[in-house]
Amino acid sequence: MSQQFGGVKLFYGIISLEMEIEMKICFLADATSAHTKKWCEYFLNRGFEIIVISLTKGNIPECKVYNFDVGETIYESDRKKLFSYFGKIKRVKEIIKKENPDIVHAHYATSYGLLGALSNFKPYILSVWGSDVYDFPRRSFIHKCLLKYNLKKPSVIMSTSSDMKAEIQKYTNRDVMVTYFGVDTAIYKPIPGFKNENEFTIGTVKSLFKVYGLDYLIRAFKVLVDNYRDEKFKLIIAGVGEEEENLKNLSKELGIDELVEFRGFLEIDKVVDTYNEMDVAVFPSLQESFGVSAVEAQSCGVPVVCSNVGGLPEATCPGKSSILVEPENVGELFEGLEKLYLDRDLRVEMGKNARKYVSDKFILEENFAKIESVYQSFKEEN
Repeated sequence: MSQQFGGVKLFYGIISLEMEIEMKICFLADATSAHTKKWCEYFLNRGFEIIVISLTKGNIPECKVYNFDVGETIYESDRKKLFSYFGKIKRVKEIIKKENPDIVHAHYATSYGLLGALSNFKPYILSVWGSDVYDFPRRSFIHKCLLKYNLKKPSVIMSTSSDMKAEIQKYTNRDVMVTYFGVDTAIYKPIPGFKNENEFTIGTVKSLFKVYGLDYLIRAFKVLVDNYRDEKFKLIIAGVGEEEENLKNLSKELGIDELVEFRGFLEIDKVVDTYNEMDVAVFPSLQESFGVSAVEAQSCGVPVVCSNVGGLPEATCPGKSSILVEPENVGELFEGLEKLYLDRDLRVEMGKNARKYVSDKFILEENFAKIESVYQSFKEEN
């Protein structure tokens, strides 16, 4: 159900009148993001009323979504984007005043963080996601100053990993709360019978962008195939992104395209099935703020080979559920894959460790409960 409202398209669903509203939260966040939807779903189920102000067009069931639909502006230069955001702030303030939420919570320190900072609403929470602190402030002195300004305004700053917390604190002396991305272990779980015992299957579920280093995975897979020519191997790459054609061409150039299966975008149930096909999941990122995909793979009982960068060492348990390798290092990637290929008992043990590690540390409800306690603390203050 939708309605045009003051130049902003409003999408909304009906919240049950029988449900007592716990609190009203306004998320400044991308309504198309799976992470945003996960946040909304959790807090809706907890009895919260959720308002989303999104710069991109999206619809989230049972939420009001004020959609500015900036379209191609998000792909323009930083200068054009900045002017676009400043042009939206008056309307953002009007929406917040009309909705009168208990808390405003921005997700992403630059675009949505700027809107949150300029809204002057309190209490205001900012969640930093990754490239907004790893990449953005390095572009120029102005970018750095803008990030520093955005970090001054929130009542609470949240980070998805300790590594990212350390990065944030290069630009502020304020405390930063670590709030991991959890997973639903009832959904992401081992499913017997999916693995092909006659074939060693390696895979990844990741957006196809250069920063995730998937070309190094393909090259390491080629080395494995060449070293064990009489064995059967398969590489699954699930996801979409600008590097898709380049990765497909690389597979052809290396003569392994018949062994590499590109699956495109997958819904959650297919993601779970795909992880359960894998003997090993690989995440060769050049940079990673946390590593929720690695957590999902481990929750399915799959051992991981991943880069020793960013939050990936936190998202996995090195030596127990994962093998860490240096980024951009095909030789180390191959050695990690070979080790797990040759030692089935090690694979099984690491898979069990992986499931336990996630169950002990990354339960969705427990991670969100920590955030809910912050929300409730503001309610009690008022």
